[in-house]
Amino acid sequence: MSKKITEQDIIDSVASACQFISFYHPEDFVKGMVEAYENEKSDAAKNAIGQILINSKMCAMGHRPLCQDTGSVNIFVKVGLKANLDITKNLEDLLNEGVAKGYTDPDNTLRYSVVADPAGKRVNTKNNTPAVIHVSVDNSDRLDITVAAKGGGSENKSKFAVLNPSDSIYDWVMANVKDMGAGWCPPGILGIGIGGNPEKSMLLAKESLMGHVDIHELKARGPQNPLEELRLKLYEDINKLGIGAQGLGGLTTVLDVKILDYPCHAASLPVAMIPNCAATRHIHFELNGNGPAKFNKPDLDLWPDIKLPMDTIKRVNIEDLTKENLSQFKSGDTLLLSGKILTARDAAHKKIVEYKNAGKPLPNGVDLKDKFIYYVGPVDPVKGEVVGPAGPTTSTRMDKFTKDMMEIGIMGMIGKGERKQPTIDLIKDYKSIYLIATGGAAYLIAQSIKGAKTLAFEELGMEAIYEFEVKDMPVTVAVDTEGNSIHTTGPAKWRTINK
Repeated sequence: MSKKITEQDIIDSVASACQFISFYHPEDFVKGMVEAYENEKSDAAKNAIGQILINSKMCAMGHRPLCQDTGSVNIFVKVGLKANLDITKNLEDLLNEGVAKGYTDPDNTLRYSVVADPAGKRVNTKNNTPAVIHVSVDNSDRLDITVAAKGGGSENKSKFAVLNPSDSIYDWVMANVKDMGAGWCPPGILGIGIGGNPEKSMLLAKESLMGHVDIHELKARGPQNPLEELRLKLYEDINKLGIGAQGLGGLTTVLDVKILDYPCHAASLPVAMIPNCAATRHIHFELNGNGPAKFNKPDLDLWPDIKLPMDTIKRVNIEDLTKENLSQFKSGDTLLLSGKILTARDAAHKKIVEYKNAGKPLPNGVDLKDKFIYYVGPVDPVKGEVVGPAGPTTSTRMDKFTKDMMEIGIMGMIGKGERKQPTIDLIKDYKSIYLIATGGAAYLIAQSIKGAKTLAFEELGMEAIYEFEVKDMPVTVAVDTEGNSIHTTGPAKWRTINK
């Protein structure tokens, strides 16, 4: 009889895994990003990848989250039929206890993003449980476990369709990648599931993302079957689209394309696509009765010594800005912001609009006129931090509130990803401006935040309205006062160069 796998082994292993992946990128992902950085020709994209790598190394050294969105947890478990499980609780309950323990660790508290009653009150569960758990069995004597944390920005870009058997999977993927924009925080990895049925193809797409970045090995040896041919063609042609890091235009949009397939009904061709963002986080381990899993930290030499060209970037004091002088900044400019900004995400925007429509003044201390609104939900601070990692959230979710915010009198917005055309038109009409911070550089961005206080809606937790005092916060002008968008011009330029 093999050694006993205890309840505490399971709980502690999952908790450690949640912590580990919060501050360590997988080594193969870092190597892929370093190669992308070294090969990148677009200055804007190279700057963004550089920020992501600097952030990654800082998080590895400081053991703080790579991204403010510390994700919802996905767990894949294979239960060996010969495993000696010394447990009385339900396995899923033990896995969730591990998630809760990992996310509430006082030394590196992670953001709780999971809400219960999703179609109703959407109440935060306060410990990021439950995880989404997939259980299968094999004939081994162990538990085989993969733990992953997926951010909402990339999950929200997932696609699914049932194609006709004669339809082109390649055409479907390429069309959807073009439509995904930059809200999923490229460069990252694209996971594709083909076949089975609707739920199986989605599961295959998610499971494919747990694989190693090995596209260059495939390219070197050459494809050996139609699936590998498709994988390589998609990798090359997606990067020729010129979307680039953060959608700024460049050579690398995906580091790898992963595909898993499964037999399906003759009348169907289910296809699913799920991207993994620049905060790719997953780890695999086994439990065989020798205690909880132990994880080996990567060598810090894995990361290059990158320094951003701070002296060549224009420093801007927010307090000196007015609507009249915003026109000096052009789409594609990189700025270092200093001064006071306010934060607001979906829930806060909804409340602000409700106050506006009811003719009620906003809570004391909240004055939006001539202010920059940063779309962010920061991680709670630990060990004397002013604020935890505080990177941008996807801006398109705030598009439906933009007209009301413009009427209230905001000066500009800071987020990530593209804006829809009606919002770009509003920015132009109101002579406003939209700036982007680098998604996947949350800990780096947090270093520029020198003061933070809650102004309103404290009950919303990370979605409350904060006032940040920032010093040299790196941003890029995405949409200028004339409505010129870097997310249109950047990819168009690099799409032409890549032909």
